[in-house]
Amino acid sequence: MNQQEEGEKVKLFGYWASPYVSRVIWALRIKGVEYDYVEEDLENKSDQLLEYNPVHKKVPVLLYRGKPIAESEVILEFIDEAWKDFGDRILPEDPYERAMARFWARFLKDKLSPPIWKWFTTQGQEQEDAHQAAVEQLLVLEKELDGKRFFAGEKIGFVDLSFGPLSYVIPMYQEIIGVKMITEDKFPSLSAWMANFLSSPVVKDHLPPLDKLRLRLQAIREAFLNDRVK
Repeated sequence: MNQQEEGEKVKLFGYWASPYVSRVIWALRIKGVEYDYVEEDLENKSDQLLEYNPVHKKVPVLLYRGKPIAESEVILEFIDEAWKDFGDRILPEDPYERAMARFWARFLKDKLSPPIWKWFTTQGQEQEDAHQAAVEQLLVLEKELDGKRFFAGEKIGFVDLSFGPLSYVIPMYQEIIGVKMITEDKFPSLSAWMANFLSSPVVKDHLPPLDKLRLRLQAIREAFLNDRVK
């Protein structure tokens, strides 16, 4: 698809380490959308970013025909609708399946991400409790993935894009902490999904620099632990 022929100009304002930005990049890849990428300095946000997202003042922001769209889940749905005749569908066409896709995205935000983050940024009993809470939620995902290549079936969809960053972030957390949360024995379907997602053509060449990200995450964990000691 050639955006310029249609008089469209698509821009994505992002930050290299943001998992929310990665989701949008993968979605644009699924649709074959050409876009200009603008890297933001989150310590010194550009006037454009503040103008385009005055409510949250965060990335990602997608600029489409001069109009900004903010919040990654909103952007994913917009991409699916704006380019509905290009690439694979991101959200299912069936109303029930669409509702379930949104449900699982909410599950990630409300039920899974908080204990995983707590596990990564604490130690001792607090960390052990967070680990147990995260595993309980991961077992729910394991059941949902049983027999599937991706959450959407054979192709990456909305839920896969939502959970996608976990495929490379959790292994980093495990390496930094020195404790395995996801093993092939306990989570065979989830482990296979992570490998399938990372090897997908729309994903594998559009990952953040993982070595750089690992160092950043290590520094974040150390900062959290030092703050708790004070």
